[in-house]
Amino acid sequence: MTQVTAMLVMFVLYGVLPAAGLYLGYRGIKKVTAPKMLEYTAMPQLGYIPEKSLPVDVKAALDQINQKGKKLRLIYGDTNNDGKIDDKDTINETYIMIQNLMDRHIPQAVVDYRRLHDLDGADRARADTTKIKHSDVTGKQALLDVLKTIDVQFDDLLNASYHQDGQKLLATNRYLQMRFDNPNAHSTMQSLSELDENTETIQSPILKNPGSKNTVETSETVDNIKL
Repeated sequence: MTQVTAMLVMFVLYGVLPAAGLYLGYRGIKKVTAPKMLEYTAMPQLGYIPEKSLPVDVKAALDQINQKGKKLRLIYGDTNNDGKIDDKDTINETYIMIQNLMDRHIPQAVVDYRRLHDLDGADRARADTTKIKHSDVTGKQALLDVLKTIDVQFDDLLNASYHQDGQKLLATNRYLQMRFDNPNAHSTMQSLSELDENTETIQSPILKNPGSKNTVETSETVDNIKL
């Protein structure tokens, strides 16, 4: 082993490896001791807020809204029923309202509450105990009222979707009963189908041969009618 190789090995053993160990240990301790943040897939804007900074009942209300919001986004956003929301779907006003509630209004309400909660430094119970001036609610109750209003609205949207889809099932059942239980309806539909086939057979020579004499005569007739 040459002197250069020995120096390189010593540098790695006594320089690089200890430094890497200290860095990894620091990152591990920081990760373990770091506060756990909120995790809501339908409201990622709340991901920077520590869980301990919110009361238990507020987090429970946010959990319910997050679950219902994920369902509503698919119901009203996935218009082509392919299991995902993309450019192929048609955006409607209900979907935009749901998105605005979850992306803007709910995070803003939580931020306003946390600002009240942290307003007095050490006395952080004020937002949970002191009523807001000219009102009968505390900061915490005001936030819960906002979340309750949104939760009720989401329930109404879920119920509306349930009844709408239920009516579609009832209509499908009525159609199938008429289709299979009524022979006259079946024969009528068969006659209409045969009529469509005969019409296609009559028109097909002209459509398949645009340069035929019939096509020319038809064009001249149309020109005469326009004149």
